[in-house]
Amino acid sequence: MIPTPVNPATEFVAGDWGTSRLRLFLCAADGAVLRTAEGPGAAAIPGAHAATLEALIDAWRAGAARLPVILCGMVGSSLGWVEAPYVACPARPEHIANSCIGLWNGRAQIIPGLSCRNRFDAPDLMRGEETQILGALRLEPALESGRWLLCLPGTHTKWVLLEGGEVREFLTAPSGELFAILREHSVLLGREEPAGDIADTVAFMDGVRAFNAYPGAQLLHRLFECRSRRLSGQLDPPAAAAFLSGLLTASDVYGALTSFTTVAANAEIVLIGAQPLTALYHAALRERGCRSRRIDGAAASLAGLIHVHLQLASRSNAHAG
Repeated sequence: MIPTPVNPATEFVAGDWGTSRLRLFLCAADGAVLRTAEGPGAAAIPGAHAATLEALIDAWRAGAARLPVILCGMVGSSLGWVEAPYVACPARPEHIANSCIGLWNGRAQIIPGLSCRNRFDAPDLMRGEETQILGALRLEPALESGRWLLCLPGTHTKWVLLEGGEVREFLTAPSGELFAILREHSVLLGREEPAGDIADTVAFMDGVRAFNAYPGAQLLHRLFECRSRRLSGQLDPPAAAAFLSGLLTASDVYGALTSFTTVAANAEIVLIGAQPLTALYHAALRERGCRSRRIDGAAASLAGLIHVHLQLASRSNAHAG
């Protein structure tokens, strides 16, 4: 079967280039996905980002190197191709698009990250999540008005205050990273539980409820329970890992709801991310009496990339006219 020729005048490439994986999408002018490809993470190929991207795009027909490319994620970090700037909050979608950094002879644009002073008067940063937020605004137009608390769970979970479609501020919790460190490099779980999604949701909810029973306690004073409950026979290794995840997630949720009390009260929290993680946060929020809705993180990222490309293309056409 002969593939349909690429039209570099109208088609473009959108790429979500994280630390460990690259996902590329060949898109039609209206944003419809025509083809997909995957490649190595931004941190795995120092100095070889242009060659890697060109090799993957060339597989989509001769002349494809002329296609415009829009990228987000850690490709724009100190570990990636080039370090893109951070846009200071409050930031509107057009501020983000207007601050993209061009490279590869102008064929590629990298979406910048966001920065703010968080509620504890400390600097805070995000890179990649801003594109998911832009996509969520496209997928859920209701988010463009009013005040919303967004949660983007992951290695570094982001809690974001969105007001009138503008990112006002955010707060980062390294909940996923802490879970991985404790699971893989501590004796709390006996180092017997392999990495993977949390399968024991009963033990996860036990961890959530254990934290919620004493929410004023320091998390440090609760973590050893993962080991003591395992050694006393209450939990097997997989259940202990799920219990640990429940403690950490409940602590994250409680801290965020306490920090954003005025916007979180009686509000619906918007969860953006991979289904397994958003399901866990949905359950933890429900335990605290909070409603939440979920948006797929991959879909949000692609929608954000497409939105920024179309904004840049529209601006370029206006200047050309």
